[in-house]
Amino acid sequence: MADESYNVPNLADGEVFRVEQTIKRSRFITSVGRTDSVESAKAFIEKIKTEFADARHNCWAYCAGAAGSSDRVGASDDGEPHGTAGRPMLTIVTHSGIGELTVVVTRYFGGILLGTGGLVKAYQSSVKMALETLPIRKKVPVEVITLSIEHRFINQFLRLLEDFEGRVLSKEFAMDAEFSLEVPRDRADDFCKKIEEVTAGSLLLEREKRAES
Repeated sequence: MADESYNVPNLADGEVFRVEQTIKRSRFITSVGRTDSVESAKAFIEKIKTEFADARHNCWAYCAGAAGSSDRVGASDDGEPHGTAGRPMLTIVTHSGIGELTVVVTRYFGGILLGTGGLVKAYQSSVKMALETLPIRKKVPVEVITLSIEHRFINQFLRLLEDFEGRVLSKEFAMDAEFSLEVPRDRADDFCKKIEEVTAGSLLLEREKRAES
């Protein structure tokens, strides 16, 4: 099975990662956020534009889906000459190997014109500089499983869950032991087969696919 995991910014909701550089007296402030939807990407962009409302340009690019995907992307030059900011930034974003990523580069003009080539280089280098030090983590698609087993199988179940790199989300003990758990999606089939073997089929099991946040 193909690996469905990919890197995402290791940032909390609303958290901003930021770097800055100066090129020919123009300040380029790069703000990065984790955004897992087009709506959250646009909200992040508006947040940064409001923060730097006095800046001449707040150029942006985002990839709101998996790393390298092209179905939820966007970019804007925000007043810079056409093709000198947003699209070059998006090229860096989509080839970074990082998904759910929005980048806004704020420019305070320093009085010296950079030219079209200079602008492309400045905006791309600003994004590259941010991504070089951006904290990231791997997003692993998981499957949520609801399981009801006899109490005598609990210890075997917990050892098996650890072997398959899963974790318990919730548990309840009544006549049987009921667990809600998640297991990496690419290992879920094998886990379910193994727990059925351990319990000799005396269990209730429901499966639900989702992606880890």
